[in-house]
Amino acid sequence: MDVTIHRTDELSASLQAAWHRAMDQSPEYANPFLAPEFALGIGRYRAGTRIAVLHEGGEPVGFLPYERNVLGVGRAIGLGLSDCQALVHRPGVTWDAQELLKACGLSVFEFDHLVEEQKPFSRHVTGLFASPVVDLKPDESGYAPWLRGAYPGLAKTTLKKERRLGRDLGEVRFEFDERDPRMLRRLMQWKSAQYRRTGRMDRFARPWIVDLVNHLHQVREDHFTGVLSVLYAGDRPVAAHFGPRSRTVLAAWFTAYDPELHYYSPGLMMHLRTAEAAARNGVTLLDLGRGDKEYKDWLKTRELRVAEGFASRPHPVSAAHLLWRRPVRGLRNTVNAHPELRAPADRLLKTLGTLRTSRRAGPGSGSAGPRTP
Repeated sequence: MDVTIHRTDELSASLQAAWHRAMDQSPEYANPFLAPEFALGIGRYRAGTRIAVLHEGGEPVGFLPYERNVLGVGRAIGLGLSDCQALVHRPGVTWDAQELLKACGLSVFEFDHLVEEQKPFSRHVTGLFASPVVDLKPDESGYAPWLRGAYPGLAKTTLKKERRLGRDLGEVRFEFDERDPRMLRRLMQWKSAQYRRTGRMDRFARPWIVDLVNHLHQVREDHFTGVLSVLYAGDRPVAAHFGPRSRTVLAAWFTAYDPELHYYSPGLMMHLRTAEAAARNGVTLLDLGRGDKEYKDWLKTRELRVAEGFASRPHPVSAAHLLWRRPVRGLRNTVNAHPELRAPADRLLKTLGTLRTSRRAGPGSGSAGPRTP
């Protein structure tokens, strides 16, 4: 098998079309994070982005997007942002992981949301994790009947809160594909504040991620469309979600809401409204992403499995990288896997987030609002 390496600005239209065909031929590769449009978006802002193209008989049959630093340390494209990773290939194509790393000039390749089908990477997997999904069925009868049929346990409470929200603030309405960039900025402001309140890393404090999300919102292709959905009460935005969709899969990516309205459960309303509207727009699978969250247990219909690990070749750089990264991932996974550890860790992070916010809002500090993208 021949492997060629390309920068994202070198990926021709014919190679992108071949990549799309490989996605279409295998349902496990239908996720929009596996589309070339996502890799091209990352490549606009990350200089080390590369695409390995596998050829058989002169035909392009496989595509691995990755990021590489000057030391030859590689990572799955958008590691830390992407909720699905894979070498996208035609059915029946096989490869050798060691030879692939050598062709890419990598000593190590780190992944954390690899689709389970990637057998050549299997011996490098350090953990398998549940990734909840929702199988969607269209229902033209409207939101309330769909909700009662799909989630009878949640329907009564959710519809009651929505009626109360409508009485208090104005008629509740939902836009599945909102094109107003001001609403995307509002979502990022809400999410940024949420990250800080809960002690998490604020992704939107990184300008390149803000620029990436703004760019992806403008992409409208068959295999990748950036979808911004907004829930309004009257003229006031209450909650919003931004995520990519392919023809059949919508990825739940960034969801946030107005914290002043938390008692209405706007985040749950947002997920339910998004699922119903996505089904009406041709989506058959809502991917909630890896991670243990109560709302995911409420909404999921089944689980996929995703892998994390480190494919490596014997090399001093790979040895040093594994010595550093493996314990960090192992500790995080241990905490996440045990509720008796996860709950105290969450409380600690929230306390630290509150302290940081208080310091920013101290006397003379001015507004403590989130960074405006």
